[in-house]
Amino acid sequence: MLKKILRSLQRRVRARHGPMMASAAAPEIRLARHNLYILPTREGLYYGGMLAVMLLAAVNYSNGLAYALAFMLAAVGIVATLHTHRNLSGMRVSGGAANPVFAGGSAVFTVILHNDNAFARQGVEISSGTQTHQAHVPAHAATAIELIVPAPQRGYLGAPTLKLRTRFPVGLWLAWSRGVQLSARCLVYPRPAPEQALPSSPGFAGALDTGSGGDGEDFADLREYRHGDPMQRVAWKKAAAGHGWYTKQFRAPAQQLVWLDWNVLARMPTEARLQLLCRWVLMAEQQGIAYGLRLPGSTIAPAIGMPHRDRCLERLALFES
Repeated sequence: MLKKILRSLQRRVRARHGPMMASAAAPEIRLARHNLYILPTREGLYYGGMLAVMLLAAVNYSNGLAYALAFMLAAVGIVATLHTHRNLSGMRVSGGAANPVFAGGSAVFTVILHNDNAFARQGVEISSGTQTHQAHVPAHAATAIELIVPAPQRGYLGAPTLKLRTRFPVGLWLAWSRGVQLSARCLVYPRPAPEQALPSSPGFAGALDTGSGGDGEDFADLREYRHGDPMQRVAWKKAAAGHGWYTKQFRAPAQQLVWLDWNVLARMPTEARLQLLCRWVLMAEQQGIAYGLRLPGSTIAPAIGMPHRDRCLERLALFES
């Protein structure tokens, strides 16, 4: 019965006060009096009932020792109230960026608890859905907790709503916060389709200046030296001969080129197209084939490398038909 009463009170508070939202400009939330609540636990209600019985007995028998014990235990309960509330009050909650994942996988959100005070915060519970984590935050320090959230579909996945609570130090009181909604989000790429051969390659990618001059690259030309050019690319022989300062330019050998074109898959549903294009991006990158991406309203020029791969996958993840 007591447990049902406590749950009813908590539901009324949650219905009256929605979750706390962190903005992009201030991506953290500070717990304070206006967003913290406290109620006795079931054990706390039993404790209060015991004190009432002791006080009645002390009055009935006019027993000074019973009076002293009852008031001392009441003082313990009052002090416990202050410590329980203080265990959350003033703590800052922020979220770190989550790495992109593919649809059907799990996103990992990092929640950071900051303690700017000179005392440690113990027995802090962080819950989100079915997950509950226990945290201890030392004085003038921070503690990071990872939350695993399913990512069922492509697009942006927002951080889950968090609930913080504590029963520290003696379990007589329960302090909890309103729902904490952080601004962190995770980019979810389309789920890659099963492997399928890349579309036929119509030609070769033009050789682009790599700017490194590493192994497997061909010398292309000289240009006038500009401030900030790498010293290993300076044409030292020309400089020593008094012909001025020049910078060497290198070009990578021509690579096979493939266009990943939305219109080639005209008979497929939208999500199936995105999944197959996602698979082709991964295959072309793995095989070292330069690739470009054509989508309705946008085109990404052929290139190769992880930044290019991530750019293509992001475009697929955020595509709107």
